[in-house]
Amino acid sequence: MTKKEELLRIFPGAMKKRWEQALSFADKLQEIRLGAGLPVRLCISGMEKFLSSEGELRDEEKGAWRITEQELDEIVGNICRHSLYAFENEIRQGFLTVPGGHRVGLAGQVVLNENGSIRNITRIRFLNIRISHEIIGAADGVMPYLYEESRFVSTLLVSPPGCGKTTMLRDMVRQISNGNSWGRGRQVGVVDERSEIAGSFMGVPQNDVGIRTDVMDGCPKREGMMLLMRSMNPAVVAVDEIGGFEDVKAVFQILQCGSAVAATLHGSSMEDMKRHMAAGYSGKKEAAAYRPGELFERYVFLEKRQGKCRVREILNRDGERIYPGKAGGTCQNWQDVS
Repeated sequence: MTKKEELLRIFPGAMKKRWEQALSFADKLQEIRLGAGLPVRLCISGMEKFLSSEGELRDEEKGAWRITEQELDEIVGNICRHSLYAFENEIRQGFLTVPGGHRVGLAGQVVLNENGSIRNITRIRFLNIRISHEIIGAADGVMPYLYEESRFVSTLLVSPPGCGKTTMLRDMVRQISNGNSWGRGRQVGVVDERSEIAGSFMGVPQNDVGIRTDVMDGCPKREGMMLLMRSMNPAVVAVDEIGGFEDVKAVFQILQCGSAVAATLHGSSMEDMKRHMAAGYSGKKEAAAYRPGELFERYVFLEKRQGKCRVREILNRDGERIYPGKAGGTCQNWQDVS
């Protein structure tokens, strides 16, 4: 099934024709933004476009299709196969994953439990359809730096939002799992709290994460990491967007068990990384025991220049730069869109 066909399945039959032209750009499409009474907006190759009622893409808001509450209800019903109850757990988390690994973010009226936790989201009036762009080979340039004596070493990908760290992590998982020129295939456990790495639909990964990969989908990071260690015995645990003392403790426990960790974190420097990972420490004893800046053996820093994601540098545990070295490297400009 093509990406266009996957996305057309999101919309009810009566709306499909209106989306035909827009979805012909599916390979460059990044987001579709829908809000009750608001113009339909699309992000294509970083540029905002508006969709008219006739299905035409326009540069200006004038004449744009303003989607109604009823139309939004029809779209959500179509995604949930007209059984919102069956998808209640996913809705409560604020997103749904559809075939192809595409993620539909939800916003609307929140219903709370007595203890203040979220019971459900009703009257869904805003949707953000994020299109999954799996890039096989995205991690090719960094893989030679992430092995020592055929052993994958714990690695943290650090970058600001939109620099492709989840895309790179996904391909790292695939290559670690399948095996590559630097090491044999290893058992990998993925904690996919927001279904962004494997893009699972009904528990089945829609992205290629390798033949030796187990996925804990929709599970909080800390609980998921411990569950995988107890149940699946992974050689490598992969998790997206760690940060704070509790995550650091979970990573530390995994390393103590002899497994490696591949993770991502928001930031742009070693100082950012240490500050985010130290958040929530309660005293000097904890700081001395866990030392967040020393948990990983590789730190890969990503950035975006002129619309292209690139590897800025790779540091070892001691903070020494191992890429780019004196001979240069091949990691640059690995992704055109994030």
